[in-house]
Amino acid sequence: MSMAHRHLGSGGGYCPPGTTIYRPCRMKILLRPGKVDDEQPLLGLFDEAVLWLTERGLSGQWGSQRWSERPETKQRVASLASSSGLTVAEVGDELIGALEVSEDSPSYAPVTNEPGLYVVLLLTSRRFIGQGIGTALLDHARADCLTRGLSLLRVDCWAGGNQQLVQYYESAGFTATESFDRKGWPGQLLIQRLGE
Repeated sequence: MSMAHRHLGSGGGYCPPGTTIYRPCRMKILLRPGKVDDEQPLLGLFDEAVLWLTERGLSGQWGSQRWSERPETKQRVASLASSSGLTVAEVGDELIGALEVSEDSPSYAPVTNEPGLYVVLLLTSRRFIGQGIGTALLDHARADCLTRGLSLLRVDCWAGGNQQLVQYYESAGFTATESFDRKGWPGQLLIQRLGE
């Protein structure tokens, strides 16, 4: 079923084309395709995440400098905002999460010959922890994967910080497979098989 016609959770009312309403938690999360105008809110989301990680001694994931202050990360976010694989989560008019998927794996990822969908980015606002944003975005990635006729969903994450991200993805149904090192950045590849 296409994103324009899929409603997750309860609800009713009008859902504009290209959007999904997700209500398994306390707030109504709107999922929609990303657009170029999302660049500044996305930068804000990255800056919020860097601050949150740094305050907890986890700057090894994305560094301690705001992404809006670094030319290379600003360029990465500009590319993200124009990506056809970008889906954003909103509550009201506020962008609170982002998901980027691709059928191509990043160049640094362990190689597989099996076609699948790769979660390139999953980012959620730290102000809404526990509200189901990550779950809604991962559910969208799973549905997108199956809609494309694929059954393998892959993601990688930072394996530092006592592997909290690895544990998060495992709790979301992924299985850790290969560890890798990306120029001193410890990474973990995880997979989930769908429709089996």
